[in-house]
Amino acid sequence: MKILTTVKKVVDVELNIRVNDGAIVEDGLQYVINAWDENGVETAVQLKENNSAETTLVSIGGDDNADMIKKCYAMGIENGILIDDPALANADSSVFAKVLQKVYEKGEYDLIITGKQAQDTDNGQAGIMLAEYLNIPCVSNVVAIEVMDDSHVKVSRLGDAGTEIVELELPAVVTVSDSINEPRLPAMRGIMMAKKKKIETMDLSALGTSIDDLGGADLQSEVVEYMQPEARKSGQKFEGDAAEITAEVVGLLSNEAKVL
Repeated sequence: MKILTTVKKVVDVELNIRVNDGAIVEDGLQYVINAWDENGVETAVQLKENNSAETTLVSIGGDDNADMIKKCYAMGIENGILIDDPALANADSSVFAKVLQKVYEKGEYDLIITGKQAQDTDNGQAGIMLAEYLNIPCVSNVVAIEVMDDSHVKVSRLGDAGTEIVELELPAVVTVSDSINEPRLPAMRGIMMAKKKKIETMDLSALGTSIDDLGGADLQSEVVEYMQPEARKSGQKFEGDAAEITAEVVGLLSNEAKVL
């Protein structure tokens, strides 16, 4: 089985992100692997270890994405591809999905694993769009994958009414939830070996396409402006007799907050 998984570089959302004139202030920002993608990497590595799968990772971005790919090498990913092209600077999910389509067509993978969503935009679109462009099955929000044979997997997904079990014929796309596993911490030996591994870097021409062919001239979505959310008002603390506090809180909720 050949597995392709994806990694996106995102802003560390644990930091204090500032907005000025509708744009994110870059000073002091740090970037990390998208959390859901890290779960996808761990899923791919576990499938490699338990089912002798071949793993390849692809990331779209600049030179600094190489550090993320090296970390994924240290986790156990075997092959890494970096798609580095300045024409993709303002690309949307549709364009990214078409780039991944070109990568897939060059490698003819059996299973594509992506994170359910990205922690910067929360769109959750690229993996599902990719499946549509490839005309192959897709299951989202996956929390478990079981290999049945060379051409079938069984997946569990979190649905609205509980866990759903779906049998998929390969090739297929799955987008994984962060509930599927706990990503491993790379061991020192893996980190040292990762430093020596090569990364295949490609631009759009190497993929046999261009930004216009991918729909970059007619984007389906565009980020117009970033806005800082309103600061949350400080709460009230109540001390004293439980019965008296309960009556006071009920009165405030009814008369001031108007929620009762």
